[in-house]
Amino acid sequence: MLYIMNIFMKKLLLYFIVSFLSISFCNAAYLLIPMDDNQANHLKAYGVAFWVLESGGEVDWLLNFRGGSFSFSYAKSLENEMKIRGVSYEVLPDASYNKVLLEIANPEENMDLVKLEKAPKVAVYSPKGKQPWDDAVTLVLTYAEIPFEIVYDEELLEDELPKYDWLHLHHEDFTGQYGKFYASYRNEAWYKDRQKEEEARAAKYNFSKVSQMKLAVAHKIRDYVVGGGFMFAMCSATDTYDIALAAEGIDICDRMFDGDGPDAHAQEHLDFSKTFAFKDFKIVKNPMEYEHGNVDVTKSRGKVSQVMDQFTLFEFSAKWDPVPTMLTQNHQRVVKGFMGQTTAFKKSLVKKDVLILGENKGLKEARYIHGEFGYGTWTFYGGHDPEDYRHFVKDPPTDLNLHPNSPGYRLILNNVLFPAAKKQKQKT
Repeated sequence: MLYIMNIFMKKLLLYFIVSFLSISFCNAAYLLIPMDDNQANHLKAYGVAFWVLESGGEVDWLLNFRGGSFSFSYAKSLENEMKIRGVSYEVLPDASYNKVLLEIANPEENMDLVKLEKAPKVAVYSPKGKQPWDDAVTLVLTYAEIPFEIVYDEELLEDELPKYDWLHLHHEDFTGQYGKFYASYRNEAWYKDRQKEEEARAAKYNFSKVSQMKLAVAHKIRDYVVGGGFMFAMCSATDTYDIALAAEGIDICDRMFDGDGPDAHAQEHLDFSKTFAFKDFKIVKNPMEYEHGNVDVTKSRGKVSQVMDQFTLFEFSAKWDPVPTMLTQNHQRVVKGFMGQTTAFKKSLVKKDVLILGENKGLKEARYIHGEFGYGTWTFYGGHDPEDYRHFVKDPPTDLNLHPNSPGYRLILNNVLFPAAKKQKQKT
């Protein structure tokens, strides 16, 4: 009898253990990555979301819920990965996650859920050789552990761009004037080498001028966006891109750039109907001036203290405007400014159909803008490095281990994940 009782008690104990483990497993149904101030590493959190997508999983992007949090089905391997990467997370049982979904679905709450389904293939348009400056997007992709491939003029001219879902334009001058670095750096070895490389590449593809090759590359990018691609640009890759499009067929380069002088009437012949973002701008033809045109506010804004240099993100309706809502997810609505060759954009020169995502209203500056072109989209973000206020040529790259919660860098990563939800269309 005692033996039977022992067996019974063992079986009962085993039943309770199994039941407890089953309940615990069922309750641990979701992993939530909070993106509010409780997150230890916002930037690597995006990398985790990307990694889940790469592994074949789906990610819920909870727009406006705790700073734009991410969630996905529980797996021990995913929990371990977040521990390794130093990303804060919470384990939520089904009941708790259902409460979150109910809160988000409430019509009175400015929240929504967007499904991220597939990791986008990322390309960075950048010279293959080492440049005397770094690129914020390349830095943050590397830090967040999001894979990307480097492409440049060769790949674009040989029609390899459609292989990628998302394209970033590195610090680039699409007008063929080598960044307008002539006045300060024309005697530097890196400047001379770059000019030789660009001229050799132009000749290889049967262009008589570098400016003509860069225009052809700009057209490849335009066609990529028209066909449904996602393009993101920062700093001088924003306004020089539009200047190149507007100046199609017009010589705006001086002789040290292309061997002959510019068209004296270049300004009058600009065609603003061809541009993505800007209108009615004036170009700067002076080769000794470190500026391409008056879209940029770096010289015209006057003296602005670093403390006062900031911009505010607009708040959009998550349920009706999911696209701009995704692009502005953040744990801070006021973001500190940062300078670049193109620091920000004069609002008066931004086309009326362009969506301004972030601005400095007092200075009449647009910092972060977005638009549709054909079946695709583009986003322009002014400035060079969100955590280096005044970044100079040859300055060391920013150590993002010191800035894991950077609101300015978060805006870049919002754009990287955006194509994973490309089935989402902005409602009108």
